[in-house]
Amino acid sequence: MIPDLPVILKRDQHPISRRQIDDDCLKVLYRLQRNGFKGYLVGGSVRDLLLGRSPKDFDIGTDATPNQIKRLFRNCFLVGRRFRLAHIRFAGNKIIEVATFRREVTPEELPEDPREHLHFVQNLFGTPQEDAYRRDFTINALFYNIEDFSIIDHIGGLADLEQRKIRVIGDPMVRFVEDPVRMLRALEFAARLDFSLCENIFPAIATHKDLLTTAAPARVREEIMALFRYGIAAPVLRQCRELGMLPHLLAGYPGTDEGIAMLKQVDDRTRRGTNIDESFALAALYLRLFMDSCPPQRTTAITVALQAANEILTPHCRHFSIAAGIRIHARDLLVGCFRLARGRGQRGEQKFLRHPVTATALELFSLWSEVRRDLKPLRKEWTAIIRPSTQTPHSPARRKRKRRRKTPQPQ
Repeated sequence: MIPDLPVILKRDQHPISRRQIDDDCLKVLYRLQRNGFKGYLVGGSVRDLLLGRSPKDFDIGTDATPNQIKRLFRNCFLVGRRFRLAHIRFAGNKIIEVATFRREVTPEELPEDPREHLHFVQNLFGTPQEDAYRRDFTINALFYNIEDFSIIDHIGGLADLEQRKIRVIGDPMVRFVEDPVRMLRALEFAARLDFSLCENIFPAIATHKDLLTTAAPARVREEIMALFRYGIAAPVLRQCRELGMLPHLLAGYPGTDEGIAMLKQVDDRTRRGTNIDESFALAALYLRLFMDSCPPQRTTAITVALQAANEILTPHCRHFSIAAGIRIHARDLLVGCFRLARGRGQRGEQKFLRHPVTATALELFSLWSEVRRDLKPLRKEWTAIIRPSTQTPHSPARRKRKRRRKTPQPQ
C-alpha cells in the first residue's frame, strides 16, 4: 500500500548527513537558498545516500531558471538546446549540474509536424512535484531539501527503496516508448542495487524491445560503458539476451555463454579496483567472436588477424561514432591475444614484447584463459617474460607539427 503523498522525512527520520555531501555541492545549495530559491539534492545521489552507498556525483534541482542560476554563479556555463542546464565548474574539472524543475510536455504544446519533436525546445518549467513525475523510476525521484534537511517523496520512492523494487513512474508501456533506453536502465539499476523489477516491466519490454534500435546511439553507448564501469556487464547483458533485447541493443554481439563468461571475468577485474577504458571493454566484448572467426593457428598470418579484428570492430564503432584511436587500440588488444594464443617462438616476437599494448593484451588474455582453461599453460609461459602494465595505454598522441618559420619578405 502506497502512503499518502508527499511523504516528508524530517532530519531525525533519515540517515543522510551534510558530511556525506560534496562541499562544492553544499556551496551551490546554500547560495540558492540564501537568494530565495529552492535548493534540492535530487536523483541518484539521494537514493545512494539512503542506501548507505557513495554517490558517483551530486545533481541539484531548483526553481531558479537557468539565467537566474548563471547570474548567481560566475563559474556557471549553460549547456543544452532542448533542455537548458547549468554546469557550475569547480577546481579539478568538477562539475555540479543544476537543473530547473521541469514538467512533462502536453500534446497540445508539441509541434504539429512529428519530425520537429526531436528538436522541440522543452524548457517547460514546473513544480518539484511535476519534476518528480517526469523522472524514470520512483527511487530516482527523491529530493533532499537543504532548507530543513528533509527528504521529500512525491511518488512512492521510499516505499520502493524499502521493498528493494525498481518501479517505473507511470505506465511502462508508455514510458518505454517515450525513451526506449529506460528498458536498459531498469535492468542496470536492478543489477547495481540488487533490486527486483516490478512485474509490469517485463511485458512492456517484450512489446517494445525493438524500439532500442531507434534510441540515440550516443546514449546507448554511454549506458553500455556504465555497465562495465559498475562491473555488471555480464548479468545485464545475460538478462538482455534472455529478454530478447540483445539483437536490438548490440546487433553484432552474439552473446554466447562463453562471451558472457568472459564479461564476468572483466566485471570481477573492475570490482577489484581496476579502472576500465572503452577499448578494453570493446576487446573483451568481441574477443570470443574474434577468436572463433580467426583461430590462432601458428601458420595464420598477423595480417589475417588484423583484418578479422577490423571487420568485427568497425561496424560497432561506426554505429556508435567511436573514435578511430579507441577502435585501433581495441584491435591491437585482440591481435595481441591472437599472438599470445599462438604461443612463443613466432616471427616478430621480440618486437611484440616491446609493444606498449602487450602487457594489457596479456591481462585480457589472462581473463580469457579463465574461460578457456586450456590456455592457462600459455598464460603462465607469457607471464614469466612480460612485465605487468602499470597503466592501460591509450591511443598514441598525435605529434605536434612544427611551425614553419616565415621567411622575411624583402623590403
